[in-house]
Amino acid sequence: MPKKCYRVRDFPQHRKPREKLLEKGEESLSDEELLAIILRAGYKGKNVLELSRHLLSRFGLKELGEISLEELMKVKGMGTAKATAVKAIFELAKRINATDSGPPVVDSPRKVADILWEFTGKKKEYFLVLYLNARNQLIGKEEISVGTLEQSLVHPREVFKPVFTLPASSLILAHNHPSGNPEPSQEDILITRRLEKVAEVIGVEILDHVILSSNGHLSMKERKLMKS
Repeated sequence: MPKKCYRVRDFPQHRKPREKLLEKGEESLSDEELLAIILRAGYKGKNVLELSRHLLSRFGLKELGEISLEELMKVKGMGTAKATAVKAIFELAKRINATDSGPPVVDSPRKVADILWEFTGKKKEYFLVLYLNARNQLIGKEEISVGTLEQSLVHPREVFKPVFTLPASSLILAHNHPSGNPEPSQEDILITRRLEKVAEVIGVEILDHVILSSNGHLSMKERKLMKS
C-alpha cells in the first residue's frame, strides 16, 4: 500500500509553515518550511513540504538559486508560477547582498542617470555633483544650485569643497534640463570648462558632465565637449 501523502492543510496548526512563522517568527522555520511558503502548494502525490525537501536534497540551497528557470521547471510539480517565484526570491537576495557590499560604482553615464533619476522630471534646473573615491565608488552627492544654470550660480568653491572633506579622488558633474532636451547649451559648456580649469589646479579629475532630461541623458565626455 503506497504511503499516504497528507496535505499541509491537514497538519496540526503548529506544523503549518505559515502559522509557525506567525507564531514564532521566520527565524524558527527550517529551509524547507521557508521554501514551502514560497511554493504555496505541492502536487498530487507530494505535499508542498515534501516538494521543498525534494528540491533542497536534489540541488542544495545555494545551487537552487543558481540553476536556470528552464531547469527548475523540469522538476515534477514545478510549474511556471512556482519556478518564477523561486527565481524572484533568490534574485532579491542577490540584490540585497550587492547593496550591502559597499557604495555603488559609478562608471558610466547610465549609472549617473540611475542615481539621479528623480531630477529628470523637475521643473527647475538643479546642478549636482557626485563625488567618487579611487575605485569610482560614490561617497558623496551635493546639490550645488537650483535655478536657471549660469556661471554665477555654480561657484567652484561649493563644487570642490567636499573633495577635501570627504575626501574624493574624482567627481562627476550633472544637471537637468526641464525642457526635456538633453542637448548642452553654450552656458553648459562654459561652466564645464571653467570647472575643469579649477580641477586642474587642485589636482582632481572631472570624469564627466551628464545632462539629465525626461527624454534621456547625454554625456558631455562622450560628445567630446570636455578637455580630458
